[in-house]
Amino acid sequence: MPKMKSHKGTAKRIGVTGSGKAVRVKAWRGHHLELKSSRRKRRYDGKAIVTGESLDQVRRLLPYLGV
Repeated sequence: MPKMKSHKGTAKRIGVTGSGKAVRVKAWRGHHLELKSSRRKRRYDGKAIVTGESLDQVRRLLPYLGV
């Protein structure tokens, strides 16, 4: 049986925490930040844990990630 391939687009966007949870960077923080309110920009700060059905997709796309 050949090795499974990781989805490279997903591999660049999703990582793993020390405890084994999948993490992603939040969207909408890329550009046009002057017109967004501070409150809105704070909401997009940092990282988020991947949960639910999305986690099932990540497991399929990244079989060797270990989540």
